[in-house]
Amino acid sequence: MGRDTLTGSRIRERRAMVGMRQAELAKAVGISASYLNLIEHNRRRIGGKLLVDIAAELGVEASLLSEGAEAALIAALGEAAADGTQAGVEVDRADEFAGRFPGWAALIAQQHSRIENLERTAVTLTDRLTHDPHLATSMHEMLTMVTAIRSTAGILAEPGEIEPEWQTRFHRNLNEDSQRLADSSQQLVAYLDRAGDAAASLTLPTEEVDAMLSTHGFRFDDLVDADAADVRKFVQSQPELTSEPSQDMAMTVIRQLLDDARRLPAARLVALVAELGAAPVEIANTAGVPLAVVLRRLAAFSEEVLPVACGLVMCDGAGTLMLRKAVDGFPMPRFSAACPKWPLFQALARPMQPLRQILSVTGRDARSFECYAVADPIGPMRVDAPPLYHSYMLIIPQEARANDGYEVGSTCRVCPSQACEGRREPSLLA
Repeated sequence: MGRDTLTGSRIRERRAMVGMRQAELAKAVGISASYLNLIEHNRRRIGGKLLVDIAAELGVEASLLSEGAEAALIAALGEAAADGTQAGVEVDRADEFAGRFPGWAALIAQQHSRIENLERTAVTLTDRLTHDPHLATSMHEMLTMVTAIRSTAGILAEPGEIEPEWQTRFHRNLNEDSQRLADSSQQLVAYLDRAGDAAASLTLPTEEVDAMLSTHGFRFDDLVDADAADVRKFVQSQPELTSEPSQDMAMTVIRQLLDDARRLPAARLVALVAELGAAPVEIANTAGVPLAVVLRRLAAFSEEVLPVACGLVMCDGAGTLMLRKAVDGFPMPRFSAACPKWPLFQALARPMQPLRQILSVTGRDARSFECYAVADPIGPMRVDAPPLYHSYMLIIPQEARANDGYEVGSTCRVCPSQACEGRREPSLLA
């Protein structure tokens, strides 16, 4: 049963919610109670002025009665059915279920969303405990101090006399190492307490910078004419940046984004996209700027110049992710290594050569993305020294297509094959 044939059910539900009797509503809109009864049981279609009058009496918009508020609810039920293992789910009757039993439908959708959130939290915390560099460093320091304390205590426990001077030294070392161990333990406990909030805990400079950039939408065009001192004051005023390393990192990123804004102003970018479409290489050639500049500017302005919001990810020459602009459906790891099949990493092997690849992200909510990647040199040229590169990848959501897929995951851990051999290489742009 379609949503447009459940108008009567919605009228009945709304009338019950406001505590109005069927006869009262029928009299108020000028029809008989028996005719309203047929409408409420979806045996008579309704529209036009009568629908508007009934909606006015019930205190709702007419569209909520004719179209329903359950479009998102029906989509959520479809996702729950796709994720479930129960065979024989009547997916084609989700409209009818949502219309007749909106409370139960909302409960199922809510539980499905809660399960998804818990799964994401579990994956994030597992990833953090396995790959978090701060946690690894803290554990290493604690083990080092425990070993030192044990060695010192073993020396003091050995039979035989120890010279008073050396005994004093050993006691002092034992006291200092014990104090450092206690301090490190307290810091580790505090860190793990904060790590319980997987979505909000910002423990690394890169995470703090990501949060700050996300707050400002990766756009700082208002600072284009500001001097270095004003930019530094702006950075220091950002609440997300709680440490000096994160502020220094933010300064580097913002300087890059401001340079991009000078080389490719917003008005020029909008005009080029209107003329050429979402074609980064053509835009770069026409504007006379490096492709990496276009990728960063498109990611920042995608909501205005493109039909969809785009993502951006950057890595250094070692493959470490340094910058993330998230996009729905394309998970990016926070601590562990990303999927080596991303064009982002392929570009490091082909510096300054643009790559384009359609990626199909694995998982229950598989989606397709058009990705452009390029590796650009950074810093000044040096004699007899290899250049350093940063690689950038623009992520443009696409409509899923059959057999559309250079299949990738967010990490090797979630890759269905866990093997990159035999995969086709990203194709070079013509």
